[in-house]
Amino acid sequence: MSRALAAILATSFLTTMPACSTAAATAVSALPNPVIDAPLATTKGEQTVVIAGGCFWGVQAVFEHVKGVISVSAGYSGGAADTAHYEMVSAGNTGHAESVRIKYDPSQISYGQLLKVYFAVAHDPTELNRQGPDTGTQYRSAIFYGSAEQKNIADAYIAQLNQAGVFKRTIVTQVVALKAFYEAEAYHQDYAVHHPDEPYIAINDLPKVAALRKQLPELYVGH
Repeated sequence: MSRALAAILATSFLTTMPACSTAAATAVSALPNPVIDAPLATTKGEQTVVIAGGCFWGVQAVFEHVKGVISVSAGYSGGAADTAHYEMVSAGNTGHAESVRIKYDPSQISYGQLLKVYFAVAHDPTELNRQGPDTGTQYRSAIFYGSAEQKNIADAYIAQLNQAGVFKRTIVTQVVALKAFYEAEAYHQDYAVHHPDEPYIAINDLPKVAALRKQLPELYVGH
């Protein structure tokens, strides 16, 4: 997903596969609620979840429309601080994944409900080390848990979805401890918002937001 490739795709999207991957074609219309989940908090607060699911532009765009979400930042997780730079991460050998950090109010939405959005419309959790045309470990599906509770909920939900056969293939999402989140360069933040007319955004990322609105209207908020 280099800037050069993005420029090429912007002018030849009708005959070239877009850089940012799409989950719209694999979105699941009947994802069950997690059986194991954190209860809604009784008072307003702020908690954090870090997830990865391919190109961070589209994942960020989805969660900015989710009820109870306070803010969403694009960034990198899984590698060292000195390699948390786009050009280095794009090479695929830093250990980083393009990720998003979601700050949310646990009195408005639960951790499990955020994972429901993640699995249902934000990406395809059955693709290993890729999303659509984007290949490499930097595009892997991963949940970076910040507590034992988050790990238990994520593990249980993945097992629940696999057992129910929700997806045609087994979920390959990694559940790993969060070491750090490094915010991406400024030009990556809210990229879909600032570039809605770019073909790869219109084709790949905006349909994810539309899928959220259609499939999970109770969790969707407009702006």
